[in-house]
Amino acid sequence: MRLVIVSGRSGSGKSTALAVLEDNDFYCIDNLPASLLPDLVDRTLLSAELAPARLAVSIDARNQPQQLEQIPALLARLREKHIQFEIVFLDADDNTLLKRFSETRRRHPLTSSERSLSEALAYERELLHHLACAADINIDTTQLNLYQLGDLLKQRLLDKPASGTAFLLKSFGFKRGLPIEADFVLDVRNLPNPYWQAELRPYSGLEQPVIDYLDQQEDVQEMYTDILHYLQKWLPRVGASNRAYVTIAIGCTGGQHRSVYMVERLAAALRPTIDNIQVRHRDARPHERP
Repeated sequence: MRLVIVSGRSGSGKSTALAVLEDNDFYCIDNLPASLLPDLVDRTLLSAELAPARLAVSIDARNQPQQLEQIPALLARLREKHIQFEIVFLDADDNTLLKRFSETRRRHPLTSSERSLSEALAYERELLHHLACAADINIDTTQLNLYQLGDLLKQRLLDKPASGTAFLLKSFGFKRGLPIEADFVLDVRNLPNPYWQAELRPYSGLEQPVIDYLDQQEDVQEMYTDILHYLQKWLPRVGASNRAYVTIAIGCTGGQHRSVYMVERLAAALRPTIDNIQVRHRDARPHERP
């Protein structure tokens, strides 16, 4: 059985996370009282024939404070029974959460006649401190919409390799902002830009005309070699530190040409010697031919 515990402050995207997991064959339980978690796992394992292969539960500030204080002890009980689980903790900055509650007109579960929304958010952070500290995956949803959050959760939870660190090489365009999950950010905007070649502009770095152009640029080859040597040296050492996920984001202006080319070429060079290399292109668009 695979167990995923979802938590986070109200408005951060927990419902979206559970919906994504439910759509991918997880049996999901929202607002589980924390004290019931060990019993739920025990009963699930005892019913081996009926037990879901994937179980996800949401534990958040709707619990009583006393139950949330028990979180470290409850997680320790699961570990003693050799139950493998992952904790996903979602959050966003206070201004974003305030805006989301304003737009949806939903009531925060901790607000009252004596506690304002901003005060409730601060209190909620305190209540969920133990879960936030124990999380295997922390996701800041401040700049993510529902679809981006869904894609990120699928990448982190559903495309997960069997073991070891998952290294994600991700291209992006600086004009659309940095990927918030990036651990390393590399800037290739100083390289010759195919965008300024009219015949290359409609293509992406996945397509041969752009690849041929960049292959011929001396600066491109120098930067590729430097980045490759850096990653070959340091990624194995990062993996040795037991990191589950590492994202290397490579950006150009629009995320269409240079960054896409560089990610594809680096991934191809790294795969023979480094396991679990994944590739994503955030902003690249396919060439639409007439």
